[in-house]
Amino acid sequence: MGVSQSSEEEWKRESRTDFWWGQMQEGFRNQSDFNWDQIKQLHQRFRLLSGDQPTIRPENFDNVLDLEFNPIRSRIVRAFFDNRNLGKGTSGLAEEISFEDFLTIIAYFKPLRSSHLSKDEAETHRREKMRFLFHLYDEDCDGLITLQEYRRVVEDLLSANPQVESTWVRSIANSIAYRALKEAARASDQPLEEGEQYQGITFEDFVKTWQGIDFEVKMQVSFLNLEAMALCQ
Repeated sequence: MGVSQSSEEEWKRESRTDFWWGQMQEGFRNQSDFNWDQIKQLHQRFRLLSGDQPTIRPENFDNVLDLEFNPIRSRIVRAFFDNRNLGKGTSGLAEEISFEDFLTIIAYFKPLRSSHLSKDEAETHRREKMRFLFHLYDEDCDGLITLQEYRRVVEDLLSANPQVESTWVRSIANSIAYRALKEAARASDQPLEEGEQYQGITFEDFVKTWQGIDFEVKMQVSFLNLEAMALCQ
């Protein structure tokens, strides 16, 4: 979904209107994750996606070809409207998001430049990204990733793999999810009583299981021909 030279020039002229220009400046003031050139590029993508409306709704993602064949497409779209990711609550979904909200979500995909951050700052940013990833699994917003929730994510991913027989997807996904919860239970600081079952992965246990793994190389989103990680480097 490219942009012709004429439409790009028109966009630049229209962006000088009070509303669009103010929207970009507001995004720049409140998002230290992006420089001005990145804000302009992301704003152009936002306007193309929204159809020149001030907000984006879930249905605006329906024609995003870059997401069409993504096995967790629905989860990615949902993440843009998840109030937990937007800092607007502990549950529920927003009906629409503004440009500033859009930047907030895209920022989760931006790779950290640890050399520019203190150790504590780098750890804080990493935990924010981990929490975003945690929310992709924790669908019911109860703070736990259950066996069923973990299995559904794995099933979605396996279903897109042509080398995995469809009849085996559920069985393999269940096995992977079971091992994941077992590993998290071992990593947990809260030992189980005899006979007690591990109910689900808490955020802290989730962080422990990802210790030492460079998960950021997996956090990429191809978005309207925009590779967020490449753009934000």
